[in-house]
Amino acid sequence: MKKLSTVLALFLLLSLQACSKESSSEQAEIPSKWKEGKHYLVINDEVSEKPEVLEFFSFWCPHCYNFEPIVEQIKLKLDKDVTFKKVHVNFMRFTSTQIQDAATKALLIGRTMDKEEEMNSAIFSYIHLQRQPITGTPELRNIFLAKGVDTAEFDKVESSFQINNLLKQNNQIIETYREHLSGVPNFIINGKYQAQIVEGMTRDDIADLVVWLSKQR
Repeated sequence: MKKLSTVLALFLLLSLQACSKESSSEQAEIPSKWKEGKHYLVINDEVSEKPEVLEFFSFWCPHCYNFEPIVEQIKLKLDKDVTFKKVHVNFMRFTSTQIQDAATKALLIGRTMDKEEEMNSAIFSYIHLQRQPITGTPELRNIFLAKGVDTAEFDKVESSFQINNLLKQNNQIIETYREHLSGVPNFIINGKYQAQIVEGMTRDDIADLVVWLSKQR
């Protein structure tokens, strides 16, 4: 009887080990939906110290404007420890570098005032819905004024050391990845991966791809 119990116990142990190996094998065989070279590129050997998503965009770019709902979807799906940052580029041909830098400062002023999303939406709307030109800081100041920001407060922040330093940091990020930025919108994740938007992808697909890449280290 004791011998039979020993045999049964050994059989049960071997069965559990076999099931475990089978389960692990099945998990290993499940391929990712996203393929390197098609859905994303590896542009660096090392990842950033902390998980982050950088969206390179331009207020003048119609595709960036249309991507805003997808951006909001991405931000909602990202883990709490992932930083999302918009980086406004200054190399588009819609207008001069100086005017694009002025718009970057407007983005940074909104961020400093905790009004980034509201002011970004207002600037996008001014350009793409109202079809109004931006020739420099005066129009951007008026957009802030229309949203209840005092003119004197805007001017003070706009000329501050903090905003000028943030502008330099923004443009340094652009230079770091410039060779990979043939156009916008452009998503670079964890300093290592670049999302590739291919034909047939839905809004959910794009958001899920960026979120998935944010988990890759």
